[in-house]
Amino acid sequence: MESLNLIHILLYIMPFYVANSTAMLFGGKTPLDLGKMLSDGKRLLGDGKTFKGTLAGLFLGLLTSLVIAGLFPSYTAELTSSYVLLGFLVSFGALLGDITASFFKRRSRIERGTEVLLLDQLDFVFGALIVGSFIYIPSFYEILFISILTLFVHKASNWIAFKFKLKKVPW
Repeated sequence: MESLNLIHILLYIMPFYVANSTAMLFGGKTPLDLGKMLSDGKRLLGDGKTFKGTLAGLFLGLLTSLVIAGLFPSYTAELTSSYVLLGFLVSFGALLGDITASFFKRRSRIERGTEVLLLDQLDFVFGALIVGSFIYIPSFYEILFISILTLFVHKASNWIAFKFKLKKVPW
């Protein structure tokens, strides 16, 4: 079994963790779907996915990668020679993964705020992994570690956001 490089994992996940969390924190105003309904009578995405949140998440995920690349150039170079591009891609992928999950939840008639185990916790991770794979492909064990870590981090951070009244539900 290969060893895990925790520094590489942290460098990899920070931009998309920031993108995902700040999209929620800075969301609001105009929804991405502009209120459009599909033929099933349900909204395309719903009010939870907004232009403001998506752009804030993308910008802050990219900014995170710029700061990390500036502070730790030798570590980011070990991960990839295009770390800032990787940061952009995984941030975009995380947001796309979350938006895609929202689309499928609406199609399944799952109301906004209803928890879907694993989907709600890992949608942004798998979006980041897929889009980021153009630059960097984590090993199976890195993906497993990131997924398990995210289950715990997601639960804890959402509970904290709920306690600070940043979220209506603790998941």
